[in-house]
Amino acid sequence: MACCLRLRPPLYQHFNLVSINSKKRIEVPELSIRNCAANPENAHKLVLEVRERLEKEHNYLPVGKYGRDDEEMILWFLKDRKFSSGEAVSKLTKAIRWHHEFGVSELSEESVKHVAETGKSYVHDYLDVYDRPVLIVEASKHFPEEHERREDEKLCVFLIEKALRKLPDGKEEILGIFDLRGFGMQNADIKFLTFLFDVFYYYYPRRLGEVLFVEAPFVFKPVWQLAKPLLKSYASLVRFCSVKTVMEEYFTADTIPSTFKE
Repeated sequence: MACCLRLRPPLYQHFNLVSINSKKRIEVPELSIRNCAANPENAHKLVLEVRERLEKEHNYLPVGKYGRDDEEMILWFLKDRKFSSGEAVSKLTKAIRWHHEFGVSELSEESVKHVAETGKSYVHDYLDVYDRPVLIVEASKHFPEEHERREDEKLCVFLIEKALRKLPDGKEEILGIFDLRGFGMQNADIKFLTFLFDVFYYYYPRRLGEVLFVEAPFVFKPVWQLAKPLLKSYASLVRFCSVKTVMEEYFTADTIPSTFKE
């Protein structure tokens, strides 16, 4: 069963242990909780605050889409960091730099065409029943040595961007499906799997709603045992299931991916 994702540990205050016989007064720090999500005005002020800090402290960062002045991106990272402007700035700095260095804005159908033609990964034409875009990976078609790792990574990011563009209004997450039928050790690629989850964690936080591992064979078990600790909290998003589950719980008869049709 899929579990809820935690992108950060609970926010605990750190207290020193005090003897029960101590006569000293225990100072308990006050907690100030700002529900900025319920107050658009406050949220907008924080967006401007973060934008100004990025411009002042990191003016070397690019502007534009996924740049230091991208207010939509800033708001998303503020939500991810519970509206802590300091934490948002820290995570945004890394994300903006990565988007620029990776060349995300330069990715296109043509630039990933060679790898995409293998059919090992693609965005499904239809949304699932929860109105989430669907990114499908057919693991048996992935051979780590067949292409340069960078090419596989480019296809991965291009498809994430493509899936996000299919998000309906009011929806924020996508569904990932790994079709593991026919999977063998020649298809195992722990480095790429951790790259995929790291990309979601650091650069597309809270965009991955759930991951289905479909019909995982016994040979996949040791791969998962090695990969699970590397995925950190994202491992809790994974659900092992059957083709029947995919058909009955995630799609209608008209929207089921052709690879799962009986």
